Amino acid sequence: MKRYLSLVKFSHTVFALPFALLGFFLGTLATASPLSWRLLGLVLLCMIFARSAAMAFNRYLDRDIDQRNARTAKREIPAGVVSPAAALRFVIANSVLFILTTWFINTLCFLLSPLALLVILGYSYTKRFTFLCHFVLGLGLALAPIGAYIAVTGQFALLPLLYSGAVLLWVSGFDIIYALQDDEFDRSLSLHSVPVQLGRRKALRLSTMLHLVCALLIMAAGYQLYSLYPVFGWLHWLAAAIFIALLVFQHTLVKPHDLSRVNIAFFTTNGIASLVFGTLVILDLYI
Repeated sequence: MKRYLSLVKFSHTVFALPFALLGFFLGTLATASPLSWRLLGLVLLCMIFARSAAMAFNRYLDRDIDQRNARTAKREIPAGVVSPAAALRFVIANSVLFILTTWFINTLCFLLSPLALLVILGYSYTKRFTFLCHFVLGLGLALAPIGAYIAVTGQFALLPLLYSGAVLLWVSGFDIIYALQDDEFDRSLSLHSVPVQLGRRKALRLSTMLHLVCALLIMAAGYQLYSLYPVFGWLHWLAAAIFIALLVFQHTLVKPHDLSRVNIAFFTTNGIASLVFGTLVILDLYI
């Protein structure tokens, strides 16, 4: 179990999970229905199965690339801790469990589940042919809030879509920062990324622009939330302020000539941003 948790970097679930929970509680509020622990459990299982399948497939598909990269050579498959065949079986099992779980939620979730898998598994191929790979990753995580909302309501709505848009740009932006570490290696193998395509300085500028629009979407979601529920309090604005401040902070950590703090910008800062934002907004909805 420890090997597989490490294979899928289970700790990185912190990025999308708070937004999935936010989508779930927005759906509960929209339908004025009591909290269903059964449904919440099914949504969480979908998150776990989908993300585990996507991450394991990425490791499986990139095993030869990872072996040649000094930064990633110690990952589980190239290091021999998990065999490629075992990783692929793990991907198939989690994909089947994901689709099966959506069957117990509602018809729309079940019908959309293959499309969701296509996005999150297809991401692993994208860096082989397009520098837009970061946006496909962002789209995969952006499915969390709208997917959880659909699980409760069985329909789309503007508010969760605004949060999904914010997640898409947020993840795309910080994945560009993370990809700076491998720009020279990727270039040597003709792999694609924004840093390879634009260079480090312009890549950081694009990441900043994406996070600026992300901040605007977070604010727009706050105004939309207030228009639907005028009684909601100040915690959303505090959450937005902290989230945006952490976006700004991570851009002070990374420079084109200094990548020594990329991991702090990538995991620590964004993990805190997601947890704080999701927790405060959910509290705002229910206090």
